[in-house]
Amino acid sequence: MIDALQDFTASLPAVLQWVGVVLAAAIPFVESYFGSVIGVLAGINPVIAVVAAIVGNVASMLVFVLSAHNMRAKVVSSKEPRVPSPRRQKLRQQFDKYGVAGVSLLGQTILPSQITSAAMVSFGASKNAVILWQIVSITLWGTAFGILASLGVSLVG
Repeated sequence: MIDALQDFTASLPAVLQWVGVVLAAAIPFVESYFGSVIGVLAGINPVIAVVAAIVGNVASMLVFVLSAHNMRAKVVSSKEPRVPSPRRQKLRQQFDKYGVAGVSLLGQTILPSQITSAAMVSFGASKNAVILWQIVSITLWGTAFGILASLGVSLVG
C-alpha cells in the first residue's frame, strides 16, 4: 500500500505532489510518519513533505475527534451502557495509566492517531486537550520519520 501511495504521489505534477502526501497521511495507519516518508521518497522537498503529512494527518484526526465528541454527547444523554470490546478495554487501561499526553505521544505505536484520539474523547477526555496533544504527537512523529527518510535517501543517493 505504501508503494502504491508513493507511486500515486510521484505521478502527480510536481506542483501538486504535496496534495498526494496530504491525502496519504489522512489515511489511518499511514499517518504523518509514513506520509512524510512517502513524500521524501517521491522526491518532494523534505520540509514540504513533512508539513503536508502533518496537515493531512491532523485534518483526518480532527474529523474523528469531532465526530467522537458529538457521538459521546448523544450516548451520554441517552445513558445506554455498553460492554467495551477487549481492544477498547486495553486502550482504556492505557488511557487511565498515561493520560491524554502519554496516549497521544505513545499511542501511535499501537493504533492510528484517529482511533486513539476518538477513543480518548469517548472516554470523556477533553476534546481540546486531545486535539492539542495529538497535534504535538503527529508533528513529532512526522518530523522524526521525515528526517530519517531524508537521511536514508541521502545515504543511498
